[in-house]
Amino acid sequence: MIGSIDEVVIDCTQPAVLAAFWAQVLGGEPVERDEAWWYVVPPGWTQLSFQKVPEVKTVKNRVHLDVRVHGVEAATVQAEALGARRVGAVHRGRAGSFQVLLDPEGNEWCVVKPA
Repeated sequence: MIGSIDEVVIDCTQPAVLAAFWAQVLGGEPVERDEAWWYVVPPGWTQLSFQKVPEVKTVKNRVHLDVRVHGVEAATVQAEALGARRVGAVHRGRAGSFQVLLDPEGNEWCVVKPA
């Protein structure tokens, strides 16, 4: 083993906006280190940080967050009320169900309910 995860960092153009959004999704409080770096420490998880970069997102994420929920449809509606956008329909299969969403900067993430 080389080490352990210290934090997950998301590049973005509006770190304060994303920290506030993800704090509402996952819990915790948005914290400003400086104007270019905000973070949230969700209960029971590692620090999620937001680093300001000059370029906007242009392609699909290579890594995304799956957020476990009790009900996919209800969680989707709650996420949309916070500023998330739905992508397509709910996917259902033997492993459970999930809905792909976009955060306020267009980063893909999913609400999931395992089978």
